[in-house]
Amino acid sequence: MPRTTDGDGAPVPQRLLAAATRLFAEQGYDRTSVQEIVEAAGVTKGALYHYFGSKDDLLHEVYARMLRVQQERLDHFAGMDAPVETRLREAAADVVVSTIENLDDASIFFRSMHQLSPEKHKQVRAERRRYHERFRALIEEGQKSGVFSTATPADLVVDYHFGSVHHLSTWYRPDGPLSPQQVADHLADLLLRALRP
Repeated sequence: MPRTTDGDGAPVPQRLLAAATRLFAEQGYDRTSVQEIVEAAGVTKGALYHYFGSKDDLLHEVYARMLRVQQERLDHFAGMDAPVETRLREAAADVVVSTIENLDDASIFFRSMHQLSPEKHKQVRAERRRYHERFRALIEEGQKSGVFSTATPADLVVDYHFGSVHHLSTWYRPDGPLSPQQVADHLADLLLRALRP
């Protein structure tokens, strides 16, 4: 069985993911070979296939790890003992910050999602749907209680916000004029303004 860490103590799956993320971001998923990934990670092909099974599995995991973190954080904000407007604003800003913090993952995913196998594609769509439904539930809660306007259906409000989030990887630059938190605050405020009665 392959070792779970390399000589430096870094877990092999994390080494493979880091190498794949860097190479997918620099070269594109389709132009990156398994051989390049294992060489960059300093492991054997056997180790890659032991932990991930395929390059497709690696691509899926690049996105799934980000979505798992975002889902945990959304569940935290949604479950807080605070007014719905506060909970939605925190969640709306957090997804922007966490996307910017994982910009390579996000850009790889949106450029390469269509290259996932049909089974993995379906799995990712289900994971994203679960996230969006939890986010939409916050909007609907505010609409039912009269805090938010019902003029725009909750589904469209969700699409509006996540359209902005998904677009971040095309324009955001770490050396640009706005910090991740400033971008997050602007987009969260735009969302709340759109929902005010």
